[in-house]
Amino acid sequence: MFPSVKICVNRTSRDILRKFQRHISKTSSVPNSDAISRQQDNTLKVNHDLEAYNRNKSSIKWAKLSRHNNIRALSTIQTKVKPPVTSTPLVSKEESREFMAIFPDIVRDLTDAGRHTDIPEVTKRFAKVLQYNVPTGKKTRGLSCVTAYKILEKPENLTPENVKLANILGWCIELLRGFELIVDDIVDNAETRRNAPCWFRKDNVGYFAIGDSILLESSVYSILRKYFSTLPCYVPMMELVHDVTLKTAMGKSLEGLIMQGGKPNLDKFTMKNYNLMTKYKVGYYTFQLPVALAMYFANMFDAEQHRQAKTILLEMGQFLQIQTDFLDCFGDPAGKIGNDIQAGRCSWLAIVALQRANPAQRKLMEDYYGMPGAQAGQIIKMLYEELSLPATYAAYEEESYNIINTHIQQISKGLPHELFFTLMEKLYRINEYDC
Repeated sequence: MFPSVKICVNRTSRDILRKFQRHISKTSSVPNSDAISRQQDNTLKVNHDLEAYNRNKSSIKWAKLSRHNNIRALSTIQTKVKPPVTSTPLVSKEESREFMAIFPDIVRDLTDAGRHTDIPEVTKRFAKVLQYNVPTGKKTRGLSCVTAYKILEKPENLTPENVKLANILGWCIELLRGFELIVDDIVDNAETRRNAPCWFRKDNVGYFAIGDSILLESSVYSILRKYFSTLPCYVPMMELVHDVTLKTAMGKSLEGLIMQGGKPNLDKFTMKNYNLMTKYKVGYYTFQLPVALAMYFANMFDAEQHRQAKTILLEMGQFLQIQTDFLDCFGDPAGKIGNDIQAGRCSWLAIVALQRANPAQRKLMEDYYGMPGAQAGQIIKMLYEELSLPATYAAYEEESYNIINTHIQQISKGLPHELFFTLMEKLYRINEYDC
């Protein structure tokens, strides 16, 4: 069992958070703003006193205290963003090398000239698509599948052949990830991915990348058929991948509907929409898919086991997305440069800010949120700090982390708690699932 990790909030911060009951009030001007809730009954609300503070800025003492609180909260979080060198990775270096050693076999399976002798140009291009878009990320989803299988499987069944199959299963998830990222980058008109130009921006690629993404998606089913079709887990695996792919597409569709003509529709920035978008876009294929595939491969077909696992894993998905949203704005500037504000994305920070904002502050959001340029980003970030969002996030992260740990301890039906604690510990490092 992993020990609970808590954010160290100073005494002043705790007094302030206690004074405002660490709640986000539900205002009449922002419907469905069940802010920072993972579930409705876990909703955190802030007392109306905070709105009174926004209307009365004459209190210099309080303004200084609020600024001090934000700085301390950010300092604490930045400490966690840079974990100690002794932090244990999800897998060992040897396990990571074993995983990478499988990828050339995957490429050969999908581009074998003996199977496609009449279209050699296509297979040559497909190999380039695979090499450029699949193995270059952190591969956390695929590695999570391997880790889950090793924890779930009976020791006598952890043969070299089965471990190899688990690695192949992990690569199926990474193939699906590559497909998703190519499409995402086109939709977002992104410039770079994984410190390199997006695939569709490469010479002689352009929107032909859409066809390349379909190749990657289709390859998942080809690999599953080749290696798992004779096993009892094959049909459940196929059905799961189809289902999660559909759910992910629905989450991205919801995200697109929140934008109107490429501009954010702030009226749709509600916590209800955010929770649904996060559940469908992130939770299913980032957490449920790797673990559920590992469960099926370990011959765990009990519906209640899968239900309990999914409940926890979707909670982790929301935890991850809120963490990602926060780090996009307040994370280590030496890392990935975030652009949620300029892109006008429906983020947790934007939703909570809109809920707390008085009319003048909402006007700032309307004027600058979703606008290009560093100045717009800086104005919105200053507004977030004025609304004490760093301190609110610190309170959310601590409380939410502890709630998820409690839910893990309540899991029954033979699911090892070690699996979920392992994944949860991973979330306390900077955005390792992002790429």
